[in-house]
Amino acid sequence: MQVRLARSDDAEAIRSIYNHEILHSTATFDLVERSVEDQQAWLAARSGAFSVLVAELDGDVIGFASLSPFRERAAYRTSVENSVYVAAGHRGQGVADRLLGELLVTARDSGFHSVVARIGGGNEASVALHRKHGFTLVGVEREVGRKFGRWQDVTVMQALFD
Repeated sequence: MQVRLARSDDAEAIRSIYNHEILHSTATFDLVERSVEDQQAWLAARSGAFSVLVAELDGDVIGFASLSPFRERAAYRTSVENSVYVAAGHRGQGVADRLLGELLVTARDSGFHSVVARIGGGNEASVALHRKHGFTLVGVEREVGRKFGRWQDVTVMQALFD
């Protein structure tokens, strides 16, 4: 498996992985699948410090991780929010672990001080993954989203760099 910066031609593979999560999980609170144009615009907006990494195996993108602005106001510019998604058929194989590890190196090298993870829907595997990489629990936002006919909590975790 190779982890590398995403390219524009990775948009369809990223879209496929993400749309699966929209339809089948609470990992994202999006309710409407992304179009190819939406995904291309999302990818184009993440360049420079706001990187997207992909995990590639035998020429196929099997996961991705991204850094996004935490908030728009200038005082937040040293903080980012992370996301990690792995294709359903490749979970439990260390893909997310490798992506998150390399994403944190990218965040540190880009000068960020704080990385925030907002984990939806009681995803204990994601909580454990983030804990493994030094994130600590900040809190739980109770019933802030509604998906699949149920209220969903968001677990907030954070990693800080010196």
